[in-house]
Amino acid sequence: MPVPTPSPVPEQLGRTIETLYRSESGRVLATLVRLLGDLDLAEESMHEAFAAALESWTLAGIPDKPRPWLISTARFKAIDAMRRRARFNGAQGDLALYMEAHVSEAPEENEEIEDDRLRLIFTCCHPALPPEGQVALTLREICGLTTEEIARAFLVTPATLAQRIVRAKAKIRETPIPYEVPSPQELPERLDAVLRVIYLVFNEGYSAAAGAEVTRAELTGEAIRLGRLLAGLQPEPETIGLLALMLLQESRRAARTSPAGELILLENQDRSLWNREQIAEGMALVERALNSRRFGAYTLQAAIAAVHAEAESVAATDWRQIVAIYDQLVRIQPSPVVHLNRAVAIAMRDGPEAGLAHIDAVLEHGELANYYLVHSARADMCRRLGRTAEARSSYEKALALTQQEPERQFLRERIQRLQ
Repeated sequence: MPVPTPSPVPEQLGRTIETLYRSESGRVLATLVRLLGDLDLAEESMHEAFAAALESWTLAGIPDKPRPWLISTARFKAIDAMRRRARFNGAQGDLALYMEAHVSEAPEENEEIEDDRLRLIFTCCHPALPPEGQVALTLREICGLTTEEIARAFLVTPATLAQRIVRAKAKIRETPIPYEVPSPQELPERLDAVLRVIYLVFNEGYSAAAGAEVTRAELTGEAIRLGRLLAGLQPEPETIGLLALMLLQESRRAARTSPAGELILLENQDRSLWNREQIAEGMALVERALNSRRFGAYTLQAAIAAVHAEAESVAATDWRQIVAIYDQLVRIQPSPVVHLNRAVAIAMRDGPEAGLAHIDAVLEHGELANYYLVHSARADMCRRLGRTAEARSSYEKALALTQQEPERQFLRERIQRLQ
């Protein structure tokens, strides 16, 4: 009797599961870590659950609530894994039985403010981990970003980034680091790393490192959700400032691309498409953070975004105020990217020649040599000054350094216009 071949996975189901993985894998993993207490086991069982979904849902259809199905399936995959390990290690037998009972009785959802993903973020951002490991691990495990995507965000090689993740996981396992939100006494000193992680998650969603789309709404939405949770848990000025910044930036999302997915620069955006509810909430939060007198870099960035939100057009924007805020920002966060953004603002206030001088000064330091936006900004300054050959060269450098398709198309069009 011939062995039946497995049914092929329908193309639409494959796309649905891929989309579900991008949007839900972080939540599923975080809940599994809470239930299992083991990050590696949780990650392994989650991947097995998604693989099982491909087979099961082909026959039975997609369940009404996919996330609980995935969590339940992953739990039993984990139990099976513990049973297999127990066969080879008798000492693990009692542990497997205990975990089976513990996992079977555990709830699948947690709607409290200290939700699973927030717990996992604090675990991944534990001070026992090196800062670069904190951020890399959280982006990988919470948000499901690939090693390559995170490496591009950090301007390091994928191999270097992978080693950071491996070392961070080992540290969590060996220390061991508890899976919990810190106590109120511990929380303030732990906020900086968590805020940085949420900020980087938002940035990846706001301007995707690669792919066919400019934005990834699931990431910006998740970063804002986590920002709200954190603001409720610890309403410090910078937590509020970061939430304000994300809301004000996200308010422009509908205007940043054309219906065909083409990139639209700020100067050409239809501002009637900006989300006025998000702007109003963001403006109120900025004012609240500034009034505290204990604000920092996130609040200052939010203040810059607020000036843009208030303006009816690029021409009507108060560029003097924006440059003045950048002057404060570079004093507390003198990073190359902040200097680059300040240079662009100076160009809008004083003209492209002044902006170009500042951009060239940034490039001289070398940190942004492989950052496509610095070359794109320089190309725009040269284009506006009529320095066509320099503009083309800088646009070509930017094109070689970006893997986001709408950005690549925009740069190709700029090069063609120069020709």
